[in-house]
Amino acid sequence: MRDLHVPAGPGLPDGLVVPAAELVERFSKSPGPGGQSVNTTDSRVELDYDVASSAALSDAQRARALRRWPSGRVTIAASEHRSQHRNRVAARERLAALLREALAPPPPPRRPTRPTRGSKERRLQAKKQRARTKSLRGRVTD
Repeated sequence: MRDLHVPAGPGLPDGLVVPAAELVERFSKSPGPGGQSVNTTDSRVELDYDVASSAALSDAQRARALRRWPSGRVTIAASEHRSQHRNRVAARERLAALLREALAPPPPPRRPTRPTRGSKERRLQAKKQRARTKSLRGRVTD
């Protein structure tokens, strides 16, 4: 088993490498693609990662990840392929994507803006035009 490489992104300027020793893989028979449960292999993969005790994360990253996963553990199950190897790769890719998303900083808060002078004038002009149109719908008097 190899280390998990998380590509660089927001919150991870240099990427992240999770040591293979911190990842626990379990295998079981998969109900997914395959024959009629004969000659099956243990192709379903469960990848377990303990965020709370990981040495790969800094304190700030750990706090951000624990907000996402309060239990401190992340478990990914992959059974969409017939091959155990492909399921292992799929589980690792999913874990890397989840870590990258969880470690990204929150977006900056929205700064409210005020309407421009031109937009206010256009809005008032449209209201006046609409009022004029409606006033012409009344009874005609000579």
